[in-house]
Parts: sequence; C-alpha cells; structure tokens
Amino acid sequence: MGAEVTKPLESEPAEIGIVVYPRALKSAVHGFTDMFQVAGMQAIEQGGAGAPLIRISHWQLQEDGSVEKTLDTHPGPSFGLVALILPPTLAELPVGGRMGQLPAFVREKHAAGTTICSVCGGAYLLAESGLAAGRTITTHWSHQDLIADRYRDVRIDTDKLLIDEGDIITAGGMMAWIDLGLKLVDRFLGTNVMLATARFMIIDPGAREQSYYSVFAPKLDHGDSVILKIQHWLHGASTKGVTLQMMAERAGLGDRTFLRRFQKATGFNPTEYCQRLRIAKSRDLLERSQLSIEQVAWQSGYDDTNAYRKIFRKILGLSPREYRLRFSVSDGGRRPAMAGLAGALPA
Repeated sequence: MGAEVTKPLESEPAEIGIVVYPRALKSAVHGFTDMFQVAGMQAIEQGGAGAPLIRISHWQLQEDGSVEKTLDTHPGPSFGLVALILPPTLAELPVGGRMGQLPAFVREKHAAGTTICSVCGGAYLLAESGLAAGRTITTHWSHQDLIADRYRDVRIDTDKLLIDEGDIITAGGMMAWIDLGLKLVDRFLGTNVMLATARFMIIDPGAREQSYYSVFAPKLDHGDSVILKIQHWLHGASTKGVTLQMMAERAGLGDRTFLRRFQKATGFNPTEYCQRLRIAKSRDLLERSQLSIEQVAWQSGYDDTNAYRKIFRKILGLSPREYRLRFSVSDGGRRPAMAGLAGALPA
C-alpha cells in the first residue's frame, strides 16, 4: 500500500464546501458555485493553465441525518476543505434535531483546520455546532434577538456586514453571500482575481457595512402600555425639542422610573430612541428629495448640521452625503450602481 497523502500539492485547487440543508437558500448555494467557477476562469486568464483554482463541493444533509458529498467540480482524492459555507435559510431555521449530524460535521471540519463561514440564518447552524461560543458574529438584524436568546454565550454585532476571525467568518444579511464569496476568492486566489471576478459579474467590491442598510424597527410588543403610549406619541410627532422630562411627565412617571422602564421595554434610552427616529426620517429625505444636507438636518429635527452629521455617521457608519450617493432614488440623485467602478478595477 502506498503512503496516504495528507497534504495537498501546490497545484491542487483549494476546496470550498457548501452545506445544503433543508430550506437553505438555493440562489446562494448556486451563486457561490457560479462565483467560484467565474473566479477560476479569471485566474486562468491571468495566470495560465497552472493558475490556482477553487474546487467546489456540496455537502447535503440526508434523510437519515448523515452528511454526504453530492457535487464535486474536481472529482478525485480530497485533501480537505479550506472553507465550509453555511448558507442562508429561506424559511425554517437550521436548528434542533432536524439538522442531524450537521453540527458535528461542522465541528469536525473546523477541528481539521477548515475555516467555517456562515451567512444570515446560517449563523444558527454555526451556533448549534458550538463554535460561536465566546465569539462575536454577525447575521441579519431580524435574527439578532432570537440568536441572543437561544445561545447566551454568543455575542452579535449586526452593524457589521462581515466579521472575519480567521478560522470563522460570518456574513450579515441574505445577499451578503456575495461579499463573503469575494472575500474567499481574495483569500485563496488573490486580490487581482477577486477584482476581475467582481468586474465580470458586475459586483461592486467596495467596502460596505450592514449598518448602511439596517432599518429602525422599534420594539412595540414589550407589554408596557405606558411606554408604548409614549412611543406612539414620538412616532406621530416631531421629536425636535423633546426632553426626557417631557416624556416622563407625559407618562406620569418620575424621570428615573421612566428612564428605567423605557430602556427595558425598547432596548434604547429615550435620547437614543429619538435620535434613531430622526435619522430614519433623514434617510428618507436623503433618498427621495434633493434638499441640501442642511435642509435635511433641519427637517429631521437638528438645528446643528455638524451634530447631525456626527450622529448620522455614528449610527449608520457613513456620512449623509455618502449615504445619498449610494441610495438616492430622486431625479438627478443616485449614480448608476457601477458608475466609476471600471476605474477602480484593473483593466
């Protein structure tokens, strides 16, 4: 018997596995597959026939709970996975007994040196494996409270679109699979191939964060009718000039009691809550009007434009002007999605 090969040769493609579990988002599964194949085409175009490639494999959960490889773009001996992707879920969460041996499979691959990657609802499967314990991960903000309640030892930062801890990479919303895919192409095939792949697929590879896209979705089902009454009042009127004392008086509570109950019910202190209401209004104005930044600040409830800019950047991670350039849908506002991209990518 010949000696077992335990280390891939330099010419062997880096194998990235994609987990296919029930109700996994098929567009992401096939999107990753297509992106890595496009990256291979770009790698060969740049480096010739001997250029490094990505080998793509699908690992599907079977009815008996086992996990089997169901697709392999380079059939033959496998030298192990460099990365394993847990894609988003379309509906049912990938948790509990219905996941069979998948959590153990993920742990096994991680222990063997595989980088584990999750996107959106795939974070549940990462948490089910136990690998997210003590870590900070990202996911879509709609999953934040559910994951925090179910896995108390997992920290969540939904402002980030990607969190790369080397051996574990997590991506935020459902379409963040695109950002994760480009990151993996960059890691295993190099930046030039990643940029060429982005250009070929008409994807903006520019840095962005999930906070750019997050919406203020206040908690209204907390059960505190007094605080809910104040929330309804704040949502229906301008918050300009509203103070803690005014809200507490309207609620019929002392300042400290009101502050404690408001924080417990909404997750924000009253000042932060009002700021987020104002910023939500200003985002709509930036997207749909051609008002100046100063006019937007004023109509959103800010007398000081500089203070408005600072709060806007703190909450969203970019300036009001940068936000308008990205997201404006008013006439003469938004640039085409790929405008200027050609100049940022190598010819």
